[in-house]
Amino acid sequence: MNEYLQSIIDRDPAARSKLSVILTYPGVKAVFFYKIANFFSLAKFHLVAKIISQLARFLTGIEIHPGAKIGKNLFIDHGMGVVIGETSEIGNNVTIYHNVTLGGISPSENSDQQRNNKRHPTVMDKVVIGSGAQVLGPIIVGQNSKIGSNAVVTNDVPENAVMVGIPARNIGVSTEEFKPYAVTEETKKEKR
Repeated sequence: MNEYLQSIIDRDPAARSKLSVILTYPGVKAVFFYKIANFFSLAKFHLVAKIISQLARFLTGIEIHPGAKIGKNLFIDHGMGVVIGETSEIGNNVTIYHNVTLGGISPSENSDQQRNNKRHPTVMDKVVIGSGAQVLGPIIVGQNSKIGSNAVVTNDVPENAVMVGIPARNIGVSTEEFKPYAVTEETKKEKR
């Protein structure tokens, strides 16, 4: 828990103390409820798991399906409107901003054929996903890549890529460990 809270303080200049992070960050609460819901999901108590995840959604504005797989130190900053689908996989030290969707591409078509199939993204370690981004389908987002705000990503993303636009395109290489909001002065210069 201490490592998790410190990882948030390291990535958020607004974080003043671990206590304030625990008490006031909806992403922390959503991850806490996810861990409980995921426990029940793995134990095959799916209805209980979904009830817990819906309670968390009501309290935080963040919806994490209990079946998702999440690594350590996920930081959901601000959080309102974040949706993480059932077969999503998230690595370690990932940062996600508000209104991000890790979703499928056609859930209303052939639902029975899609059950128990991978239909949501896999996000590798140290990825930053900017606010409003949509990462859709059973794609892989490579380690240390950055997804800019409002980008729509429907294809695999290589490691260290900087993706922007609709549809998202790679505009450069990210050599930095972490920069808030995904797109930095460095990547803006590469674009010019």
